[in-house]
Amino acid sequence: MQLELISEACSFEGRQQTYRHSSRVCDCDMQFAAFLPPAAEAGPVPAVYWLSGLTCTEENFSVKSGAQRYAAELGLAVIIPDTSPRGVGIAGEDEFMNVGTGAGFYINATQAPWSAHYRMYDYVARELVAVVNGNLPVDPDRKSISGHSMGGHGALTIGIRNPGEYRSISAFSPISSASRSAWGKQALAAYLGPDESAWLAYDAGAVIRSAPSHHELLVEQGGADPFLDELRPDDLKKACESSGQKLNFRERAGYDHGYFFVGTFIGEHLRFHAEALA
Repeated sequence: MQLELISEACSFEGRQQTYRHSSRVCDCDMQFAAFLPPAAEAGPVPAVYWLSGLTCTEENFSVKSGAQRYAAELGLAVIIPDTSPRGVGIAGEDEFMNVGTGAGFYINATQAPWSAHYRMYDYVARELVAVVNGNLPVDPDRKSISGHSMGGHGALTIGIRNPGEYRSISAFSPISSASRSAWGKQALAAYLGPDESAWLAYDAGAVIRSAPSHHELLVEQGGADPFLDELRPDDLKKACESSGQKLNFRERAGYDHGYFFVGTFIGEHLRFHAEALA
């Protein structure tokens, strides 16, 4: 699949790029960002897929996280998809923070009108991987996944449901039980309909309870996060405890939900992934 290079900049002797391509899965143009470390000049490198949160684009993490410094040192590519289709002409797509533009929730919508385009689970787990493997100097057998908030939910659900595809899984402040969160309930009802049993395939806690992964999950949570009622971290801990899922849960006192928090600990997460990808 042909990629259109939108922007490129040198960063820590690597390249920070933004691409556009035609997505068959989402039936629209999609964009993603990619950081390629200096090591990519010599041959394929492992990749960490980063999933961003509500209202974000592929740009937020690229600009705010400071991940390039660590990825360059560790020889990791970082692939950052957008969080939803954009401008597809769905009525109300820009009305809510947590439904529509910037809020794909990394699920495959089954309800019209969303089902025509909002298929972010298949986009991230299948199509984007194929696009990246076919066009960028990455090792297709070495990839990991991480994300923040809504993207943390996506990283956990996609990673755990596809355990053989990812060497490691981590998350910052994930929405741990989307079916019990007000943010998630509105989105899941819109995308999947009123049958709440259908929501559980995209609820990290429910996925862990039904089919825990062999991975040890690394989860970072700010102790001063104002959105704990929506994120429901205790649900994640209980699900892991009841299922035997290995979990390294680290609560960071004084840290909130934003990118100062992510930027403080992103180096530790990239080192965690680099060890698994070595």
